[in-house]
Amino acid sequence: MVTFLIIIHVIVCLALIGIVLLQGGSKGAEMGASFGAGGSQTVFGATGGRTLVQKLTTGAAVIFMLTSLILAYFHGIPGGDSVMPDSVAPAAAPVAPTAPATDK
Repeated sequence: MVTFLIIIHVIVCLALIGIVLLQGGSKGAEMGASFGAGGSQTVFGATGGRTLVQKLTTGAAVIFMLTSLILAYFHGIPGGDSVMPDSVAPAAAPVAPTAPATDK
């Protein structure tokens, strides 16, 4: 179950990155329309309707957040699977360097 969720999470993460990169940046005409200049009498308001890319972004973001929360819950359960070992071997004590012999 966790492996399936991780696969879905990674796929949605990559899709979200791609979708956001596909979106156009802000344009000057849209900025003017948002403050009421021209086009304010449209059916969906000054900004217009939501595009398919915006809907895909919202859907991918919701799925990403849900899988993040579910994975965090599953990995927070005591005795659950983890990639971290239960105990770590103690580190070896560092060897002190010896001073070079000096001839006098």
